[in-house]
Amino acid sequence: MATAPIPSPAPAPVDDPILDTQVVWLKYQTPIIAGVVALLLALAAYGAYRIYDARRDAAAASMLADARVAANFQKVVTEYPNSNAAPAAYLLMAAEYRREQKFAEAITALQTFIKKDPKHQLVTPAKMALGANLESMGKADEAIDTYRRLAADHPTSFNAPLALLAQVPLLKAKGQIDEARKVCETVLTQFRDSLAATEASRQLRLLKPATPAAPAPAPAAPADPAAAPAPQGAAPSSPAEGGAAASVAPTP
Repeated sequence: MATAPIPSPAPAPVDDPILDTQVVWLKYQTPIIAGVVALLLALAAYGAYRIYDARRDAAAASMLADARVAANFQKVVTEYPNSNAAPAAYLLMAAEYRREQKFAEAITALQTFIKKDPKHQLVTPAKMALGANLESMGKADEAIDTYRRLAADHPTSFNAPLALLAQVPLLKAKGQIDEARKVCETVLTQFRDSLAATEASRQLRLLKPATPAAPAPAPAAPADPAAAPAPQGAAPSSPAEGGAAASVAPTP
């Protein structure tokens, strides 16, 4: 009887990394090339932007350094509104307008900067300058409100205690002495380690309370029986008094 042939096992697949790479490349070469090109274009665009940004900041800084009048500072913020020099240009422009006593123009410049970049580190100096210009225009209530909002919105800023102190003379001029005292006490409580605390303490000593406490009534003096007048027709209280009375009586 014939024996059936035993089938030989199939050969195991060979794991060839080079072959696998070639297969992947042939299958995905178009999207891979497209991705690499996109990445290179993005890097090129970013590099070009950084070069442009650096040149823009350099040009803005050069223009700011040469600026002398308000119109020059206005040119900086107009031509380079997003440059690093623009915030400083706004503040310097406002300072120049204030020097020329153009307080309304200074206020406009400061408000424009504050609205444009409310998170910038120069916002608190801008708000202090805004309050000072409002004071110069006689707008005491608006100035007080500006200082109050600065201290409330930026409690950790170095300008916060200064904004509180700036309210004191304005409140004093309005006759709001108690409010001025509260402001000084707030500085002493919240900023006791700052230089502003010394000035707050001095101002507090100068501010007398508007409604001083009424003094306590003095205790009544005890009655002195000897000093009380004798009732009419009463006999003298002692023989000496009786004798004295008799000695001055008229002789019949």
